[in-house]
Amino acid sequence: MQLNFKEIFTAFMVLFAVIDIIGNIPIIIDLRKKAGHIQSEKASIIAGIILVVFLFLGKSILNLIGIDVNSFAVAGAFILFFIALEMILGITLYKQEESTAMTTAVFPLAFPLIAGPGSLTTLLSLRAEFRIENIVVAVILNVIFIFIVLKTSAKIERFIGQNGINIIRKVFGVILLAIAVKLFAHNIKALFEIA
Repeated sequence: MQLNFKEIFTAFMVLFAVIDIIGNIPIIIDLRKKAGHIQSEKASIIAGIILVVFLFLGKSILNLIGIDVNSFAVAGAFILFFIALEMILGITLYKQEESTAMTTAVFPLAFPLIAGPGSLTTLLSLRAEFRIENIVVAVILNVIFIFIVLKTSAKIERFIGQNGINIIRKVFGVILLAIAVKLFAHNIKALFEIA
C-alpha cells in the first residue's frame, strides 16, 4: 500500500469541490425542516459506502446493466436541475409522502446529494489517474467533513439567519443549475460522439 499525500490532497479537493457540502447547507436545512431531524451519522456512512463501492465496482455495475458513464451523468444532471429549480423558485417539486429522518438520510441526502452522479463520475475519472488507496483515504476525509457539516447545520443556520439562508439558497441554486447544465452538455456531447 503506497499512500501519497499529494494524491490524497488532490483527490480530496476535487471530491470536495464536486460534492460541495458547504453549498448544500441550504438544502440540508430545508430537508431537516421537512423531516424534522437528519440522521447525520447514517447519511454520512451511507454516502461513504456508496462512494467506496462505486469506486471499486462502478464501471462494472454500469456495464452490467448496459448504462455508460455518460448516460448516468445525464440522468444525474436532470436530478440536479430539478433540485436547483426548487432552490431558485422556492417551489417543491420533490414530494415525499412520509418524510422521515431515516428516508431523508438515504434519499435525497446520501444519494444523490452527497454521493451523486457528479461525485460518482468524478471517482471513475480519479481512478484513471491516482492509486486506489489514496482515493479511498480522500473519500473517508470527505465523509468526516460532511458529517461535521451535517451535525452543525442547525448552528450554521442560527449564525447565518433566515434571510442569509434565503440568499445563499438562491445563489447556490443558480450555481447548481450551472453545474447541471455543464454536466448535461459535456455528457450529451460525449453520448452523441459515441452514437
